[in-house]
Amino acid sequence: MIPSVAAASPFRRFIYAYVGRPLIWLWFKTCRWKVVGEEDYLRLRRERKPVILVMWHGRIFTVPYFFRKRGIMPLVSPSRDGEIPATMMERWGYKVLRGSGSHAVVQEWKAMVRELQAGGEVIIVADGPRGPDRILKDGCLRLAQATGAHIVPWTFSASRKKTVKSWDKFLMFPPFSRVAAVYGSPFTVDPKLKGEAFELLRQKVEVELTAFDSLADLYL
Repeated sequence: MIPSVAAASPFRRFIYAYVGRPLIWLWFKTCRWKVVGEEDYLRLRRERKPVILVMWHGRIFTVPYFFRKRGIMPLVSPSRDGEIPATMMERWGYKVLRGSGSHAVVQEWKAMVRELQAGGEVIIVADGPRGPDRILKDGCLRLAQATGAHIVPWTFSASRKKTVKSWDKFLMFPPFSRVAAVYGSPFTVDPKLKGEAFELLRQKVEVELTAFDSLADLYL
């Protein structure tokens, strides 16, 4: 059975779901949002094409709020740190999976494959819950290979951003900020790609995804 946030204590789940989630909702509602580059993404969704949304761990602050109520399947760390986003996301209609590159994810992998083969949508944090920072783990590429899904880079930036002193340079912002949510160009991965050619692609995506954050900063 896939681990669930239900394993957390009832009190902690109550705090996350009924206190934390409304506060986050109110926080982000005070902001002025600008969405950039979503045309290709929306076209894929209209056509029921499978999509893997990828972003760095340092840019996930707005993810639970921004993608809410779309029935997306995110892969969330099974650690205690993952309980906060997992609880919020379950209450916002996500199909939450608990797993990461640091843990065995056989069942989670099968669930993501099924979701994508059905034309669904998955969220994967490209450098995982522990990093290293901005080093692309190849799971998202292999998942795209296995399913034919389109990978869509995503990030955000803000007018009054605050970078936390953490391993991932976690980006936050105060209420009443201007926020840009930015989609990158979709791409697929050749199912026959392997060895050195696959590694070159991994490195290329890693560089471009990092540069993508800098591009998002320019919108504000």
